[in-house]
Amino acid sequence: MKNFFSNFRGDLFGGITSGIVALPLALAFGVSSGLGPDAGLYGAIFIGFFAALFGGTPTQISGPTAPMTAVSVLIISGIIASNDGDVEKALPSILLVFLLAGLIQIALGFAKIGKYIKYIPYPIVSGFMTAIGVIILITQLLPALGYYPKEDTDYVNKFQPQAKEAILQKILKEEVGKDYLVLEDFSETEKRGSEITDAAIVDKSRTIAKNSAKSVFGTIKVLPRALKNIDWMEFALALVTIIIIFGFKRITKAIPSTLIALLTVSGAAYFLGLDYRSIEEIPSGFPLPHLEMFTNFSLGQVSPYFFTALSLAFLGAIDSLLTSIVADNMTKTNHNPNKELVGQGIGNSIASIFGGIPGAGATIRTVVNINAGGKGRLSGITAALLLLIILLALGPVASQIPAAVLAGILITVGIGVMDYKGLKAIPNLPKSEIVVMLLVLVLSVFWDLVSAVGIGLVLASLIFMKKMGDVTADKSKIKSIEEADDGLWDDESAFPDNLKEEVFIKHLSGPLFFGATNDIQQLSKQIPETAKLVILRMDHVPYIDQSGLYTLEDIILNLQQKGVKTSIVGVQKQPLYLLKRIDIVPDLIPEERIFKTFDPCLDWIKSHVSDTASA
Repeated sequence: MKNFFSNFRGDLFGGITSGIVALPLALAFGVSSGLGPDAGLYGAIFIGFFAALFGGTPTQISGPTAPMTAVSVLIISGIIASNDGDVEKALPSILLVFLLAGLIQIALGFAKIGKYIKYIPYPIVSGFMTAIGVIILITQLLPALGYYPKEDTDYVNKFQPQAKEAILQKILKEEVGKDYLVLEDFSETEKRGSEITDAAIVDKSRTIAKNSAKSVFGTIKVLPRALKNIDWMEFALALVTIIIIFGFKRITKAIPSTLIALLTVSGAAYFLGLDYRSIEEIPSGFPLPHLEMFTNFSLGQVSPYFFTALSLAFLGAIDSLLTSIVADNMTKTNHNPNKELVGQGIGNSIASIFGGIPGAGATIRTVVNINAGGKGRLSGITAALLLLIILLALGPVASQIPAAVLAGILITVGIGVMDYKGLKAIPNLPKSEIVVMLLVLVLSVFWDLVSAVGIGLVLASLIFMKKMGDVTADKSKIKSIEEADDGLWDDESAFPDNLKEEVFIKHLSGPLFFGATNDIQQLSKQIPETAKLVILRMDHVPYIDQSGLYTLEDIILNLQQKGVKTSIVGVQKQPLYLLKRIDIVPDLIPEERIFKTFDPCLDWIKSHVSDTASA
């Protein structure tokens, strides 16, 4: 407890400062998610508090972040769409997915997976972060222009056929489930057909129109209509917000420019009596737990989203631990990655119960905390408590914030989250890394964030294995004894001159795994007709896998068919064990041709290999 308050003043000031920075972002991410500004605040409060209390990075400030919100939007919109556009009906399933993601993070922490996150290749992280920025930037264009597809009557009317079909499918599905729908009697179905009213069709059309424009493709498709129907008041509010955020930073960074923009533009719009669209109302009072997610729980409700929750959990882990590394570099300390995952998991789990969107360690807020003097857990707890106080005391006031202001804030977030360092380095990067980065970027923006990262990881792994195979092949050179001495090892220099056309040496170096087998397979084709013996020097082969083992077996068999014997020198414990397990030793290579060093091998050669050239 003494250490907890050892930096009380610095942690207090750091927490207050980072909490102020977190406020507009929490509201903006909540609105962007589709669950409302209160969901963003709840996420910032509960994740921030419990991640600080139980996490492994004392200076970390946690809450909703751009990557986590971008993935959450896909989850939320998908579940809402499968529940006929009814947010209240979909909410228990949404929160269950978020809870499951938090529990998975806790499990990852206890399984000590945290230390492996650092092995994710940078091109994947770079492509993903830039994609997040592009997604946020594009999808916030419509609210920044003051255009909302569900309010565009002409656009909504285009979806009436789809709306009628969706309503009819819902009725038929329910009829089948209740056994009302039978060929002999359509009376119940005909009675339910009266539900397809004009009002129901219009309402469903609005929902479909709204969902159709949520993706990047949807936004781009509807953008021409938005440009023709700009609400200049909303556009002006968003534009002024963006100008203040970027402009105020040039004056001073002591006060968060995002907060200045939020207060200035919102205050001006409110007191000038401008006719603007405000954000959704933020409920007053302490948030209540959503116990219906447990009382109405069914396995089928959440099982389709298990892999989605798993992806969200891993994304939160990556996002948090990257921020932890930044914090370590600034404070010259070392975080505990597994403990950090447990803390983030607890935070996300509790936040989901109270209706908060998921989050992770937030880099900007953590940097602000450290620069303001924060060094311990008290700073993160203070930031969370400050947001709770604002929620309890100023909820009705915050509800008057213009939606266009939050859209402007998110546009600056999208611009800021892109990895410009990685983009600038493209001309100097290897082509393979550029391909991985751009592939992840394009697939994330136009297809699916989670799948893009998975494909990127697979591709990066294959490229890495190819490179390692090339390195192994370069080091593993077939050498005739009669070749230059610089190709020989020291213990090979005394080899008899009269046997240099009969004996060839293959130097193997590095692990003999499936990525390194292609070039080694060419060995039997490289041996001339004069060869009687091939010596495999395995002194520098610490490991061999099943692919490498069978490749070696094929090589030895091919050589044997040509009348060429094989000998192995310096084989290490693991490779020798497997060679014996599949009977390469002694069936193909007798024990007498397995040598620990080259000297006894040389003695064997002198007594068993004859000089065919002189003969």
